Amino acid sequence: MTPEQRYLFDVFGYLHIEKALSPEELRACQEAADRYINTPEGQLPPGFSKDGKRHLHGFAFDKSLEALTRHPSIWAIVKELTNHRPRLISGTLQVDRPGESSVGGLHCAREGFGWESTRYETHHGRIYCNDIIVFPYMDDVNPGDGGLIVLPGSHKAAFPRPEGLFNNGLMHTVDDLAPGVVNITPKAGDIIVTSELMTHGILEWQPKDRIRRIIVLRYKPQYAGLVQSYPDEIIARLSPETQELIETNHFTHVKDIVKEETA
Repeated sequence: MTPEQRYLFDVFGYLHIEKALSPEELRACQEAADRYINTPEGQLPPGFSKDGKRHLHGFAFDKSLEALTRHPSIWAIVKELTNHRPRLISGTLQVDRPGESSVGGLHCAREGFGWESTRYETHHGRIYCNDIIVFPYMDDVNPGDGGLIVLPGSHKAAFPRPEGLFNNGLMHTVDDLAPGVVNITPKAGDIIVTSELMTHGILEWQPKDRIRRIIVLRYKPQYAGLVQSYPDEIIARLSPETQELIETNHFTHVKDIVKEETA
C-alpha cells in the first residue's frame, strides 16, 4: 500500500480507487458479466447458479473477471491487509435491476458474527485486517442512484452501535441518509476496498433504465475459513495462480503468488 492509501484506509475504513480498470479491461468485464446474466439458468456451465441478484462464482465465469482477483490496482493492498497470507473465499457477480433491489440495513461483522470475529490493527507500520471486501464496479453510480452506504471510521469503533442511531439502521434512498452516513458513488472501472468491520448497508437502486453490476470479492487470511468453498467444476476453470489464491494453508506458508510484486 502507498502511504496515502494506508492513511486513508486507516482513517475512513475504505479506499475508492478511481479508474482502476483500463477501458479495455472494463469492456471485457462488462461483456463477460452480461453473458452470465443473460444465460438461462439451465444453460450455465457446471458449477454456476443464480440466487436472486447474486450470480454465484461470477469471478470464474470469464478470464477477464478472474483477473480482477489479483488486479494490479488492489493486489498490494490485499497482500498487506492479510499480512501476505491472502485467500479468496468467494467472488460473486451481483446485479441490481430497476424495481428489484432490496434494502440492506446497516450491519458489520462485529454485529453479525460477534466482536471477536474480525480484527483490525496496525503493526510495524502496516495494516492488518482478517476480513476484507473488494468491489470492482462495471457501471456508473451517480448521486441519488442508491447503492453502497458506509459509516466512515466505524471499522475502529470500540463500542456497540446503539440500535436507535442512524434511523434505526434503515435507509431506503439518499433522502433517508442519517448524518454521518455516506453513499459511495463510484464510476464504471472504479474499485472500492473495505473491511467487514465497516458499518455498511445498501440503498434501493433508483434508476429505471440502468442496472448496477459489481463483483464482490471477499478475502481472508489463508488459514481462516472452510478448507474448500468452491465446487470442483469451478476450481478446474481457474488458472494455477488463482487456484493457489483460493487455497487454505498453514500460517507459516508463503504462497508463490505473494512473492510477485504485481499480478
